[in-house]
Amino acid sequence: MDFPKNFVASALFEFHRYKTMGDKTFAQLSDDDILWKYSETDNSIAIIVKHMVGNMLSRWTNFLTEDGEKTWRNREMEFEEPYASKEEMVAAWDKGWQCLFNAVESINSKNFETKVKIRDQEHTVVEAINRQLAHYASHVGQIAFVGRMIKGEQWVSLSIPKGGSEAFNQKMFGKRHS
Repeated sequence: MDFPKNFVASALFEFHRYKTMGDKTFAQLSDDDILWKYSETDNSIAIIVKHMVGNMLSRWTNFLTEDGEKTWRNREMEFEEPYASKEEMVAAWDKGWQCLFNAVESINSKNFETKVKIRDQEHTVVEAINRQLAHYASHVGQIAFVGRMIKGEQWVSLSIPKGGSEAFNQKMFGKRHS
């Protein structure tokens, strides 16, 4: 068993899954929807994405050789001035994910033991990836939740729709599953 190869494949699978959840949420929303906030102090989807993109570009640019908190990152600005359009937001989203995918795909058994730094704290590759996976999963959950709030009854489920478990299990297992 090649642990580094299997871990990287598993991490990539999960990262792709969360990107897809975001993509499927964005597909249901308008330019106005991405700017909606429940209250004045909350973050819109556009702001959450701006923060995620800033984090991704900082963490994954030169992942194995530079601290993940880049000097050029201005985290506070990620929470101001949201993207002007869904098109602009999705382009930034895709750029952030591509940076992540390129970095993770570059990890192999030869560099897997490299220690990486995030805010001057040393992490193993596994710790750094798990840290980011958890961070992005929480934000994608926020994005999907806000999207569902916006769409209400018009929301298209990102997983098994409510009341659809039995049909899903029957499709997956080919018979009634309890």
